[in-house]
Amino acid sequence: MTSETYPSQSIIEQSHDLIRPYIHRTPVFTNTTINQLSGAEVYFKCENFQKIGAFKARGGINAVLSLSEADRANGITTHSSGNHAQAIAYAARQVGARAYIVMPDNSPSVKIKAVEGYGAEITFCPNTPEDREATVQKIIERTGATFIHPFNDYRVIAGQATAARELLEQVDGSLDVLMAPVGGGGLLSGTALSARYFSPSTQVIAGEPEGAADAILSFKSGQVERAPFVKTIADGLLTPLGDKTLAIIREHVREILTVSDEEIVAAMRLLWERMKIVVEPSGAVPFAALLKHREQFAGKKVGIILTGGNVDLGKLPF
Repeated sequence: MTSETYPSQSIIEQSHDLIRPYIHRTPVFTNTTINQLSGAEVYFKCENFQKIGAFKARGGINAVLSLSEADRANGITTHSSGNHAQAIAYAARQVGARAYIVMPDNSPSVKIKAVEGYGAEITFCPNTPEDREATVQKIIERTGATFIHPFNDYRVIAGQATAARELLEQVDGSLDVLMAPVGGGGLLSGTALSARYFSPSTQVIAGEPEGAADAILSFKSGQVERAPFVKTIADGLLTPLGDKTLAIIREHVREILTVSDEEIVAAMRLLWERMKIVVEPSGAVPFAALLKHREQFAGKKVGIILTGGNVDLGKLPF
């Protein structure tokens, strides 16, 4: 499989088989109080319990394992605010390759320390797409490392799709709605493909922060748009879509719902208090969207991917 091989149903199944020895089959949790509050029957796919503490382990490992020995020889590079950075650092260590990670200079310290812990070499840059890409390019020129895009790569998308595939298996494929957050769109596009292949009657709906609302604009216009302003607690959802993710999302996602930071923090706190689990702000976004639009989901069976739990415990928002 290459970065240009569109994820078919068989490719997603093959990717799942490939990464299975390196990931957790994360649990699905329910909560009576949350069902009562939301009016829906909610099933949480707990990717906060995944390797590296986030779903991105799936896509990173699938992409790295798909590389040839020659492509791994000079190392692997990427840019990420944290979870994809950890995924590539972890995956590179599994195959004995060097990892060169570009991280924004305002990345959460918990994610920086984790990337360092996996033995990667970190280069910091200002937090703009242009600076990230320019810094990665310099690393490629210096080392000859192979670049794996954080989301606009079909190998990554196929890996991320395995989370929804597992969830649909764990609930016997009987979800009315499947929800995920959207940043660059790797998870959302993979989730949409898994729904299409494994549960065609399931609608896919995304949650997006108002403070990084580019995907909803791109979804409407058909072109990759930039957010009119970027200011949100959901640090994992700051990047715009790519052309590959946008094309899949426009074809297979029903709608994108935006939520404020206040709504994200309230949803995050509810998950911590009622379910006793650590969920990062980005992971709480689709649940915040469900709570905001209770009437839309009332009486429905809803699956939500809780994407990660990498939180700086010294800077909790509540």
